[in-house]
Amino acid sequence: MASTAELHPWRLGPRGRRWFDVLLVAGLLLLVMGHVVAGQVPSVAFSVAELVPLLWRRRHAWPVFLAVAALSAAQAAVVAEPTVGQLAFPVAVYSVARWAPRWQGVTALVVGYAGAAVASTRWLIGFGAGDLTASNLAPYGVTISAIVTAAWALGFAAQSREKYVASLVARAEQAERMAEREVELAARDERSRIAREMHDVVAHGLSVIVIQADGARYAAAKDPGVAVGTLETISTTGREALTEMRRLLGLLRDGDTGVAPQPGLDDVRHLVDEARAAGTPVEADLPSAPVDVPDGVGLAAYRIVQEALTNVRKHAGPGAAASVRVEVGRQVEVEVRDDGRGAAAPSDGHGLGLVGMRERAAVHGGTLRAGPAPGGGFAVSARLPL
Repeated sequence: MASTAELHPWRLGPRGRRWFDVLLVAGLLLLVMGHVVAGQVPSVAFSVAELVPLLWRRRHAWPVFLAVAALSAAQAAVVAEPTVGQLAFPVAVYSVARWAPRWQGVTALVVGYAGAAVASTRWLIGFGAGDLTASNLAPYGVTISAIVTAAWALGFAAQSREKYVASLVARAEQAERMAEREVELAARDERSRIAREMHDVVAHGLSVIVIQADGARYAAAKDPGVAVGTLETISTTGREALTEMRRLLGLLRDGDTGVAPQPGLDDVRHLVDEARAAGTPVEADLPSAPVDVPDGVGLAAYRIVQEALTNVRKHAGPGAAASVRVEVGRQVEVEVRDDGRGAAAPSDGHGLGLVGMRERAAVHGGTLRAGPAPGGGFAVSARLPL
């Protein structure tokens, strides 16, 4: 993405602009030497007074123009011939049109036309070129007016272009900021999604492993053979959790998982079988045939059931039974109930399971309710539109 510096067109810097104005004034002052050689003291004085203010024409365009215009009017009353200093007038007009507000530029143009009429009359008298007729005044007036108009037009065009370029730069910078904001939001959403996935995988897998390990420890004292099946369940659950972890870590590295695709709605029956193998009685009402739902909705339903069954094992208490119901119609309905402790279940206050389930449902425009069930126990109910 282009940086802010690359968006701006090349132009003179502050030091370069200062040197340009100094060289401009110095070059014009060199021309004043012609008046010095000719001994034209008033012309030298007015020329120097008119040219020096141009050093501040960028920062103070309007005051500089007023000073140059006033000196030009005074000069017309004292000196009858053109002077080098009068070259400062079109430069001042350009400066006002370029860096001052629009109304000041228009005012400078009108003053310039009035000055053209005055200068034409004064020069015609000074040169003794003839009577003050329209045919005699026209060549001077048209020439001076053309110079003033050209100077104003150049300044006006430069100001318009500068404003246009500034607007383009502002829009480009705004687009750059918006793109960076969108990338940041996308990254935050992806981190939240991966955090939910990590929580579901770790909490589910570890809860099964812990319950199985505790059961094997107590059962092994009476029947060592029970430990064999229990260790097999622990091994299977651990491998599945590691597979999911590798997939998520692959997403964090470069987006390439290199393993099996994400689980979906048809994989809910594996969660039921796993919960039963872990010792939790589960009644299941699932679709008898594979159903075709969007991958995101299927994954959300799977994770909600997974987290709900994990909470049953963690909080419902020993001997609690659960029921899982999944229906697919115009929407996917998921319900997980247990007959355990319900509102009396202890909590450390740091769990993210319910928050993650609500976020998953909200992402797909669905809703989720979780709380104590009537008659005891706890219920999680979600509806995900198709």
